Amino acid sequence: MPHTNPLPAIGITALGAYAPDKVVTNADFEARLDTNDEWIVSHTGIRERRFVVDGEFSSHLGVRAVEAMLARFPDALEGVDTVVCATATPDALFPATAALIAGQVGLRGAAAFDLSAACSGFVYGCSVAHALVMSGAAKKVLMIGADTLSRIVDQDDRGTAILFGDGAGAVVIGEVPAGYGFESFVLGADSAGADSLYIRCLADRLPSGLNMGQFTGMNGREVFKFAVRVMVESGREAMQKAGLGAQDVDWIIPHQANIRIIQPACERFGIPMDKAVVNLDRYGNTSAASVPLALDEACRDGRIQDGQQVLLVAFGGGLSWAASTLKWYDHAAHLARQAAETEVTA
Repeated sequence: MPHTNPLPAIGITALGAYAPDKVVTNADFEARLDTNDEWIVSHTGIRERRFVVDGEFSSHLGVRAVEAMLARFPDALEGVDTVVCATATPDALFPATAALIAGQVGLRGAAAFDLSAACSGFVYGCSVAHALVMSGAAKKVLMIGADTLSRIVDQDDRGTAILFGDGAGAVVIGEVPAGYGFESFVLGADSAGADSLYIRCLADRLPSGLNMGQFTGMNGREVFKFAVRVMVESGREAMQKAGLGAQDVDWIIPHQANIRIIQPACERFGIPMDKAVVNLDRYGNTSAASVPLALDEACRDGRIQDGQQVLLVAFGGGLSWAASTLKWYDHAAHLARQAAETEVTA
C-alpha cells in the first residue's frame, strides 16, 4: 500500500497584544451624553476602553502587538511567509494593512492581505491561516486582528459610543506537536442581517435599500438576539466536530461585546462563567482584536495552561459568526522543559 503521511498538527506558536495608552472611562461619557457609569456597567459590563490618538491607525496597533509578541517570543517570526490582518478599519483600502504591518516588522516580501469579517475576523483569519499551512501554501502565518473603531463610531451616539474601543492582537500559526492545535472551525454569515450592523465604505446604501450614514450603524436589539443564538449554535457545532462536550472545555474565549451576551451564551453552553475569559470591562468591544486580546491576557496571567481545551466564539457584522476549538500549545513551557531536561543530562 502507498505510504501516506499523517496530517500535521497546526496551532498557535506565539502571541502578543496591544491596546493604546489613552483610557476613556464611563465618566468621560457622562459629561456629554445622557448616560452614567452605573447604567453602562449594568447594561454592558464595560467600565473603560482605549482610544487611539491623532496619527495612530490600525497598522500602528498591529505593529505594537507584534512587538509585544517578539518581546516574549524573540524567534516567533522565523519562517513566517504570509501575513493576514483581520480588520474592519484598514488604514486604506489598499495597500493592505497586513502589508503595512509586514514591512515594519521585518517581513517585507511576505504575502500579505486583509480579511473583512468584522468582530468574527480573528477566528475567520485563524481558519484561513490553518488552511494555508495545512495545504502547504504557507509555512507559517502571522495572523493579526486590529481595529480602531473609535474612528468610525459616532461619539455623540449613546447607543454605540460607549461600546467600542481600539486594540490589536497577533499570533503566529504553524505546525505544533501532534495532539495540539486547532481541531475544528465553524464559519458563517447571513446578509439578511446586514441592516443591523454595518459600516459605510463606498456605497451609500445596502442592497436592501437601507441608506447608510457616515458612522457605524447598529440595531442593538437585533444584534443581541442574533449574537446569543449564533454563538451557542456555532460553538456547539465546533465542539461536536472535535468530539468534545461542554465538560471538556477548560476555557471559552468569547467575543467581548457585552456581558449580557456572554452570560446567557455560557449558560446555554453549560459552561460556567468562571471558565469564560472576560476583559471587556477594561477594553470594550475591540472588534477583530477582541478574541486575541482576551486570549493573550489569559495566557500571560497563567490561566490557560499547556494541553488545556479552548473554545473561541465570535460574531460580528455580516452578520457573521465563527467558532473554533483548539488544544493549547504552550511553546514557552515546552522550551523551558527541554532546557531543563538538557541541563539534567549534561
